[in-house]
Amino acid sequence: MNRDLRIARYGAVLTFALAGLMVGTMTVRIPALSDKLGLSEAEIGAVLLAWGLGALVSMQAMRRVMARTGSRTVLRFGGPLTALSLVAVGFMPNVPALLAASTIFGMAFGLFDIAMNAQGSTVERAYGRPLMNGMHAGWCVGAMTAGGAGSLSIALGLSFTANLVLVSLVSLPVLLVLGRAYLPDVPEPEVAKGPRRRLPPVVYLLGALAFFAFMVEGVVADWNGLYMRDTMKAPEALAALGYPIFEAGMLIGRLTGDRLRSRFGVRGMLTTAGLATAAFFGVVLAAPAPVVALVAVFFVGLGVATISPMTLSLAGTATSTPGPAIAQAGAMGYAGLLLGPVAIGFLSDATSLRTALGLAVVLGLLIAGAARLLPREEPAAVTPLPVSREKQPVAA
Repeated sequence: MNRDLRIARYGAVLTFALAGLMVGTMTVRIPALSDKLGLSEAEIGAVLLAWGLGALVSMQAMRRVMARTGSRTVLRFGGPLTALSLVAVGFMPNVPALLAASTIFGMAFGLFDIAMNAQGSTVERAYGRPLMNGMHAGWCVGAMTAGGAGSLSIALGLSFTANLVLVSLVSLPVLLVLGRAYLPDVPEPEVAKGPRRRLPPVVYLLGALAFFAFMVEGVVADWNGLYMRDTMKAPEALAALGYPIFEAGMLIGRLTGDRLRSRFGVRGMLTTAGLATAAFFGVVLAAPAPVVALVAVFFVGLGVATISPMTLSLAGTATSTPGPAIAQAGAMGYAGLLLGPVAIGFLSDATSLRTALGLAVVLGLLIAGAARLLPREEPAAVTPLPVSREKQPVAA
């Protein structure tokens, strides 16, 4: 195996891990942010809306950018910018400033996320076999680290601001070094200069599946801590463990997902994943004690784990240039990440947080239903591409 290709694979996994660490730190400390500025549930929803809108705007712009520049260039810019903007979120003293900083953080992360998924697709194509679930396992490791560190920070009395600054100081230099590991994926000249191509319909179906899956992930990430603390009356340190436990389930699902996909196919896996997500989130809502809910959250993570990686991987094989297709499916997915937590915020104000979280059960059922519309056969595996870091770019 080409040494540059191995370095690129490990670099992509570490990039996903750092993304999970930064976003996980933000989400796991939302209760602390709420206490710091005295935010209501609707105001938390507005902050998450600003974050999501920023990400969605930059993701929607990525189709043409990715077609022209490729993921490597965007990653070298977007990763460090995400770390720097996370610092800004930590220092905001009031709600208007927080909304502005959250928007900038979302825009930076939108660039970063689409580019790292496109880079993962480039590496996957170069290897000629499914790897995207393993890439996303790196995210889970980062998010679990964020959750564990966040719980420890709470126990030690570390502030929301200090927690975010420390994570940014760790992430920034690593992201700068990782810029050397990424594979080039500049499209062929005729693709870049020709008229804009319409994406095949399956890309939009995959985007819809990503939409549902990201909604579930966003609901758990942004609201599980408050649900555990305020509705189930769990101590804050215990409530903060819900997110890393959820990510632990996702990690196990993603570490095994590529092998299961090769054996059982995408359609059957997605159907099963949707049903499992619905069933176990129902257990979370009906749990008589916080510990039971935490166990169920683990299985929710296990169920939903492979959905978004598989949809983005399939989007990357739906056309000859994965960047624009991944940007489209990713933007649709993050619309779910945007709308899910915000909808929970407003629904919980109108009813209760427990009732609002029932939306995740519905989403699991929608995933199972939509998966049946996918083609029975996956696209043929991509032939491994020769890799030379500078002289022979990998075609996107």
